[in-house]
Amino acid sequence: MSEEFLGKVFKSGNSVALRLPKGWGFAEGDEVVVVPHQDGTYSFWKQDNALQVLLSLYGSMSPGFMKNGRGDTEQDDRDWDKPSVSTAA
Repeated sequence: MSEEFLGKVFKSGNSVALRLPKGWGFAEGDEVVVVPHQDGTYSFWKQDNALQVLLSLYGSMSPGFMKNGRGDTEQDDRDWDKPSVSTAA
């Protein structure tokens, strides 16, 4: 992993923003993909690099990954009329 960076979130209009070091290669106007994870962390990359990020995942799983199949994948019936994600703020 590379050098750690401590940033500070600031208000910009009705949004919040995080200032990133210029050396990280982001420029004004770059579109960035941000993916929140269940543990509260985030991953982000330039939209232009999305294909490269996807291809970098190829071969990243250990050789024994899913060696014994997927295991128990039984799921409850789903009500397709209900949204799957809560929209409550």
